[in-house]
Amino acid sequence: MTYLILGAGFLGGVVRGLVGFIKHQFSYKNVPFKVEYFLGTVVISGMIGFLSASAMQNIGFSLEGTFTLALSFIIGYAGGDFIYSMFWNTTLSLKRLSLQRVKI
Repeated sequence: MTYLILGAGFLGGVVRGLVGFIKHQFSYKNVPFKVEYFLGTVVISGMIGFLSASAMQNIGFSLEGTFTLALSFIIGYAGGDFIYSMFWNTTLSLKRLSLQRVKI
């Protein structure tokens, strides 16, 4: 059952990667399809989903006492967004810090 749960987390991440890739393709005109970018996006998103589901299961997170495949899928899907938000918030914070002048 653990392999199915982690697989559902991976699948959630893959779906998130596909959604992000499709949004990118339709957001701009004349975006070329790059197989390497597509596969990289899908695999990395799947790995993030896998790790997110694994982490949540290991800390004992559950919904009404159970950790289901659907919950693992949702955590896998949301894990990519969580990592993305952390990355951008950290990057923006570092840029703000570097722009501020320190007065001695």
